[in-house]
Amino acid sequence: MSDQFSNFQNTVVSYQNKLQYAELKIQVLEERLRLIRIAKYGLSSEKLSDAQLELLELEPGVSTVEVLAESERPAIRPSTKTKHQHPGRQELLASLPRVERTLKCTPEQCVCQGCGKETVVIGYEESCQLDVEPAKYFVLVSKREKRACKSCEEQGVVSAPLPPRIIEKCLASDQIVIDTVVSKYCDHQPLYRQSAILERDSGVELSRATLDGWVLKVGELLIPMASAMRRELINDTYIQADETPVDVQMHEGRGKNHQAYLWQYSRPGGTVVFDFRLGRGRDGPKQFLGQFEGLLQTDGYAAYDQIGGPKIVHAGCWSHAERYFTDAVQLNPQDPVATAIVARIDELFAIDAEARRQALSRDARHALRQEQSRPLLDEIRKQIEAARSMALPGGALAKACNYTLTLWDKLTRFLEYPELELSTNLAENSMRPVALGRKNWIHIGSAQAGPKIAAILSVVESCRRLKLPVRDYLAAVLPGLADCPIQRLPELTPAAMATQRC
Repeated sequence: MSDQFSNFQNTVVSYQNKLQYAELKIQVLEERLRLIRIAKYGLSSEKLSDAQLELLELEPGVSTVEVLAESERPAIRPSTKTKHQHPGRQELLASLPRVERTLKCTPEQCVCQGCGKETVVIGYEESCQLDVEPAKYFVLVSKREKRACKSCEEQGVVSAPLPPRIIEKCLASDQIVIDTVVSKYCDHQPLYRQSAILERDSGVELSRATLDGWVLKVGELLIPMASAMRRELINDTYIQADETPVDVQMHEGRGKNHQAYLWQYSRPGGTVVFDFRLGRGRDGPKQFLGQFEGLLQTDGYAAYDQIGGPKIVHAGCWSHAERYFTDAVQLNPQDPVATAIVARIDELFAIDAEARRQALSRDARHALRQEQSRPLLDEIRKQIEAARSMALPGGALAKACNYTLTLWDKLTRFLEYPELELSTNLAENSMRPVALGRKNWIHIGSAQAGPKIAAILSVVESCRRLKLPVRDYLAAVLPGLADCPIQRLPELTPAAMATQRC
């Protein structure tokens, strides 16, 4: 009888364990499902609007209480900006050209209403508006002067030389070619749309294939420039890296695109270089970085490990760590543990924000970090360790804790190196044009086109960061670039040109 009772107890315990495991598994799956819904309907700014949460309410398993709780939840990272009075009417840039027009008084105003005599102009009231002259297409006729000596016919005829062009014997001028590139990679206008606009406004019908040929030729010319920019970056001491997927047509008859990647390497506030790769493996950053031995700041992706030279220093990104805790807060806005950790990480960012507000030097910011960030990091670690011990295994909070603690040494590296930023947000911002662009131009036409597109994006994004007008830069560099000695390219990179302008 006792054996039967013992077997019964064991069976009960077994069922209880299975039930507990099933409940935990259900909780984890519910978390994953809710994260998918938030990713589908939520804002990328990590906060959900009321309209989006109404969509969530239509999803099965999402209650009205949850929707209300999400809609009333404050932003994860409240703005630290103080309210200022409206500055008033914005002044137009002094660098813009001025076109004046004089508005004359009416005939009735030119006669004095008192004595009837003609009035005289005593001054002007001025007002300024930003205006635009619509694009005006025309045919540029280049007439090359021909000369000959009437006395020496054997000397023949000489003609004035043609200026160098981006694409020799091209039907369009350099400005049209540049405008096509800028419209696609700055304004995200796909080529078929540009072709339609050109036909509508000028009556000239140019196929998408023709425009595509111009773009690829520009990309081919800029590949050596991108290589020079890479050397410029590798010779520096601090690089941020990230990657983003991009579809590529492989023309293999499968009817499916291949998912390739654009790897982005940059110096905050400086040069940006995109590297096209068909895969996401370690070979990409390993070949690009070579024996780089400076600071490399990335997310937690393992492909960045074991690359570079022996003295390379790896640093982490606090924004990526915070996003994991943000996910936990979005799943359960009432969770005091995850909410408290997010608030503490926000305080970490607020310290650096205050340093920017005060325009502190690098050394002054380093001192501020030692004074305020270091003790705050000790508190954050204690909170995370305590949270991990009580978090649901496999749940969002447990993942956030494990991610952060695993990368803790990399995340706290900014205390040792004053130049390090807290996050790779600048690198991610550089890839936003790619994300916007691929929604319009969908994919890269071939694997061979990938490096050419990467070279164009490198130049465009570097010009944007360095506040260098991209049209002016391309117009100054592209004509004759094919014949430019490779030794002169370092003088023509966006960073070099920006330095010359200063």
